[in-house]
Amino acid sequence: MAAKGGSKPGFDDAAPPDYLGHRDRLRERFLEGGAAALPDYELLELVLFRSIPRTDTKPLAKALIARFGSFAEVLAASRERLLEVKGVGDVVATDLKLIEAASLRLARGAVVQRPLLGNWQAMLDYCRAAMAFAEREQFRILFLDKKNQLIADEVQQEGTVDHTPVYIREVIKRALELASTAIILVHNHPSGDPTPSMADIDMTKKIVSAGEKLGVMVHDHIIIGRKGHTSFRSLGLI
Repeated sequence: MAAKGGSKPGFDDAAPPDYLGHRDRLRERFLEGGAAALPDYELLELVLFRSIPRTDTKPLAKALIARFGSFAEVLAASRERLLEVKGVGDVVATDLKLIEAASLRLARGAVVQRPLLGNWQAMLDYCRAAMAFAEREQFRILFLDKKNQLIADEVQQEGTVDHTPVYIREVIKRALELASTAIILVHNHPSGDPTPSMADIDMTKKIVSAGEKLGVMVHDHIIIGRKGHTSFRSLGLI
């Protein structure tokens, strides 16, 4: 017979779940070595700790990486596609999209009100964060003032997985509305390959020609892909 007042085996004396110790060790590795010390799935685990406080998040983190490919691609996935993964509910999907929004806001902060031609890498980093993993083609325009500072950043069109309609007149019209003297064209290739197509080259030439007539210079046309980026100016196409 158990003594009065004694604890019941399996309740008060139960060991804490194994994942709690794992979480502590993962946090320590992050604090000591930063994000570079963790592979994508473990960094995602850390994020999921906040969304799912009482469950081992490693299986879900690995499932998300397996489904989308990388930490960046998980964040870039649409809410609808995230919710298709077993274990992802409204809280997890919302938290992941919040982190994506914060990342974009941080990247954009590095280019706002600064001469873009002197902060080219920051501009590329921002465009990559915003567009590299998008599921559809987007045509973005960065509008610059006389000092080449960013005055507006707009997605003019969004198309399908391999095509976006671009209206030359609307591009130049919008630049004039904003009193922009120079623009940088940016679009993504969801296929991952940033090589320009003949249609991309032809469209760019038409925008350059139309801009020259009205005092709007096209500094460059950048194609963003998962595998990198392509600059029309670097290729001698502008």
